Amino acid sequence: MTDQAVDTGGVQLSGHAATEGHFLGRVRELKELRADIERAGLDTISGKKAPRARVLLIAGRPGSGRTALAEELVRQVADRYRDGVLRARLAEPDGTPVPVEQAARELLTALNVPAPPGADEDDLAALLRHTLAERRVLLLLDDAAGAEQVDALLPDTPQCLLVAVSAGPLTGIADVRPCTLGGLDTKSALELLSRYTGSVRITVDPRSAEGLVEACQGQPAALNLAGGWLAARPKAAVADLAKQLHAEGDEGSPLSRVFRLVHATLPAPAARILRLLCLAPAGLADPHTASALAGCSVGAAHTTLSDLAALGLLRTVASPLPQYEVPACLYPLLRAAAETHDRPAELQLARARMLERTVRLLQSCRAITETDSPQAREKLQGLPSALRFPTPRAAADWLRVRRPALLASARLAVADGELDTLARRLMSQLVRAMVAHFGTQAAAPDLYGVHQLVLDVAERRNLPREKAAALLNLADVDARTGRTAEALVRYRAALDAGREANDPYAIGRAMESVGGAHLELGDFDRAADWFGRALAQRLARDERADAARLYGRIATAHTYAGRYGEAQRAWRAAAAGHRKNGDVGAHARALSELARVQEYAGRPEESLRTCQEAVEWARRAEDTRLQAAVQLRLADTLEHLGDPVAAGLHRGAAERILGEELPDREPEPEPKPEPRSETKPEPKPEHKPEHKPEHKPELRSELRSEAKPEARSEPESEPEPGPESEPEAGSERPDLTEHRANTCEIRSTSAED
Repeated sequence: MTDQAVDTGGVQLSGHAATEGHFLGRVRELKELRADIERAGLDTISGKKAPRARVLLIAGRPGSGRTALAEELVRQVADRYRDGVLRARLAEPDGTPVPVEQAARELLTALNVPAPPGADEDDLAALLRHTLAERRVLLLLDDAAGAEQVDALLPDTPQCLLVAVSAGPLTGIADVRPCTLGGLDTKSALELLSRYTGSVRITVDPRSAEGLVEACQGQPAALNLAGGWLAARPKAAVADLAKQLHAEGDEGSPLSRVFRLVHATLPAPAARILRLLCLAPAGLADPHTASALAGCSVGAAHTTLSDLAALGLLRTVASPLPQYEVPACLYPLLRAAAETHDRPAELQLARARMLERTVRLLQSCRAITETDSPQAREKLQGLPSALRFPTPRAAADWLRVRRPALLASARLAVADGELDTLARRLMSQLVRAMVAHFGTQAAAPDLYGVHQLVLDVAERRNLPREKAAALLNLADVDARTGRTAEALVRYRAALDAGREANDPYAIGRAMESVGGAHLELGDFDRAADWFGRALAQRLARDERADAARLYGRIATAHTYAGRYGEAQRAWRAAAAGHRKNGDVGAHARALSELARVQEYAGRPEESLRTCQEAVEWARRAEDTRLQAAVQLRLADTLEHLGDPVAAGLHRGAAERILGEELPDREPEPEPKPEPRSETKPEPKPEHKPEHKPEHKPELRSELRSEAKPEARSEPESEPEPGPESEPEAGSERPDLTEHRANTCEIRSTSAED
């Protein structure tokens, strides 16, 4: 949380209430706040029912202990609210207000309520109020920047309680009960100091101790720093510190004077790390962050962070991994100290080192999930041991713990309105790592935010190519989460941006995606038309592999529309294209699909001959699963022709093939699609319709990516990810996915992977 006031040890676990016995003073304030909860509101006095939750405001300057008081109040009354306590922070450490959309989404996540990616602020706030309508919760909003934030999140139910922490009044919200904080009383302040220094130094010189409290004006944050300074110097008297503070003069606040004194007495390396932590994303620093900022080893950085936390300059965050938080009240002081002691070029270099370290950690986090790939193993071996994760679970834990800081890093990377190489690499690796560990569906809200950052910069800087990439990415997230109509609008906008940039990859990618969206919406004529446009472009550019794949997509659209003759011609063209390209497996799959359409068209003999040809090509492909799938397809055809004996033989052959393969290797999980940010079109899969001729195939709203695209031959293009496992031909699945969303990635240097 923001301001810790009276918590001892110099450390407070962020986001958790102070434990009983660690809180000092504020007896009168707590009594008044508890009474305000029970006191009748203006509506009750006038005979009306209270329309919304009661709002208690704890107002005070940063460092006054306002958050600690709010946490203590929550601890004391939490048992009255059966549905628990919700917490949200409404400002970044630098004071930047958190968007209501982000806060509402985090609260909904805490309630285990799914929020649609891309939903706007009003929709999310309305969903939150609806969710809380039948619940009795206590909502703590820390660091509220204004009344608008609080009002948007205020529950429309009187059985809830909202406690807001802010620097000033919440003008515009009715019946707010304010509690304004000053300094601690002398007795509580002395007890706080004694927890650092022990009681002896306070008892032997009570007048100097009281003078120190007066110099700090009873501000808990200043007293914490003073106590940490004394704790680090067991032989120093309280009077020594009081004299040095008086020597500082009256310039600035008590907190700033104590901070300057503490900073000046730190060892130079520790002082430098402390100053550079003002660059830490979201005010959260781990040993890697501090190591990259200062250019020192991870071990040395960890030791320094622990020492700074012991002095009260940082707070330890409760997490499975070592992580520290910069107190919001110290953030402006750290930034001013950095501007005074460090040159702008040094700060820029430290920021670049931190972002580069983040990129490499994300690379390692993703690569640990691809240990079956020789290239991934080689990448891992090329990283320093400090950057390698021991297991995929350790990488996922790191990604989950560091998620707020990683998203803040993405915002920091584009804060200057540019999309340089480092920013592109960071965005790309962040998206890939999240998809690899959490899946597209679970990571969709975060992916949406990352791609929206790129789109905002591209629109501000008039970068049509980057705009096309961002729109394609946002549309992909819409498509994968069932918002196909919204995806179609974005795909059309991406097509316009691609044409403006004269980028053939963006144009082809967008046209194919428009066709896929129409296919998902059931408009098969338009789907075939857009696939045909994409095919014409591929043929014009002599991209034969993609052209063969698009023939298959055109055939899929015709099959759904019941135009079996055109579907057969398209599948024959797809099979011929795959054969010319030397893709034996794809050739066999295309023949299997052709056989299926021939059966739909009432030509079982032709379907049988085509199936037999597909079996032979599958054998040549040396793909056992494909062989088994085609054998099953052949068995179905024979059964429809009235030859159950032959059908049984082929089914038995398929079972033997699979039985021989399974002991040798375990089934490979289907790879998760990787959202990317390059405007190159990602190919769509060839659809395998599984329905009888008299029934129109049914579409599912699931969208994925499949098939390896042709790599661009530019020197800075990244290696493409491997193809996804295709659906097995011959498997009877009426709900097989028809359109799998494309992905694109921000281009980066080849060294990044």
